[in-house]
Amino acid sequence: MAAPSDLAFDPWDPAFLADPYPAYAELRALGRVLHYEPTDQWLVPHHPDVSALLRDRRLGRTYQHRFTHEEFGRTAPPPEHEPFHTLNDHGMLDLEPPDHTRIRRLVSKAFTPRTVERLAPYVRELAGELVSGLVEAGGGDLLRDVAEPLPVAVIAEMLGIPGADRALLRPWSADICGMYELNPPQETARRAVRASVEFSDYLRGLIAERRRDPGEDLISGLIAAHDEGDRLTEQEMISTCVLLLNAGHEATVNATVNGWWALFRNPDQLAALRADHSLVPSAVEELMRYDTPLQLFERWVLDEIEIDGTTVPRGAEIAMLFGSANHDPAVFDAPGKLDLTRRDNPHISFSAGIHYCIGAPLARIELAASMTALLEKAPTLRLAAEPRRKPNFVIRGLEGLSVEIG
Repeated sequence: MAAPSDLAFDPWDPAFLADPYPAYAELRALGRVLHYEPTDQWLVPHHPDVSALLRDRRLGRTYQHRFTHEEFGRTAPPPEHEPFHTLNDHGMLDLEPPDHTRIRRLVSKAFTPRTVERLAPYVRELAGELVSGLVEAGGGDLLRDVAEPLPVAVIAEMLGIPGADRALLRPWSADICGMYELNPPQETARRAVRASVEFSDYLRGLIAERRRDPGEDLISGLIAAHDEGDRLTEQEMISTCVLLLNAGHEATVNATVNGWWALFRNPDQLAALRADHSLVPSAVEELMRYDTPLQLFERWVLDEIEIDGTTVPRGAEIAMLFGSANHDPAVFDAPGKLDLTRRDNPHISFSAGIHYCIGAPLARIELAASMTALLEKAPTLRLAAEPRRKPNFVIRGLEGLSVEIG
């Protein structure tokens, strides 16, 4: 039997990054779980398996709540990477119960349906302003002018980050997220460590300000919850804020530009959407499925598991391929076809289980708001230049998306 490394699956190959979906079809045909030597991971490409494993408590985002690095058969990260890992490992995405449960319970208060719906008018107004600016300029970079500033501003508003400081956030986030790619090079690690230190120092100062002068923002709410007895260390607070910013905009930015790039390549679907704006909600879901912004999600095997007769041992790392799962023909009819009217669409772009994206309702509002504003204010929007894809696999996006009006 062929190994994944013999096939088109190559996370560092520009041809694969341009269109990974044919390689995923090869993986699905090869089996339900496959060991990939270059990253020492077990790839899981089928939707039912990915969906089940996301809910399987024998897997975890961390193992350090149960094992030391040595007990788990893993090498501790290099000491020079410590600032990144301190920041990353105290956020709820990389924690397991009971710490995950405690932090998520506190943060979820900021993402209740009522709270998110109260944000909707602000999101729609800001989306309209950003698109109006794009129209007045006769076009521009959809990523820089609309896709990025909208979710960054919304999360910054929730956290209470002053407007003058918000330009700092996206560069810090981009450098930190570089560490989520497979086998990141040393320069990527250095940038991530530097950004982790700078972002942590900034938030430490902001938390001190909010202790002296509380507001209505999420940071003030977390401080108040701590003072009322819900224990949250300062490091957990810092890590939570960084996670909310990174997760709260990275996927939305990439879903926006990936989505519009897909629409430009499928003019019949774009025409249908322009003719019927009521398709926006299903279009948002379909575009997230069609070109998934988060292609891979990792879990550690805490207790030995068996998949289709193959034993995956404790200490192994599972790589769940969201992009492949979202194109599984066993679940999606004609998965390679963009169909904005698709109704049965159980995509897993927001994950599942206890780590299901807490900000999914807000992301949906943001994506629908920017799409609606572009349809209404820029009905003749068109592609101005072929975009370049970022040289990333895990977080899938574009360097930019040049558009023009008319």
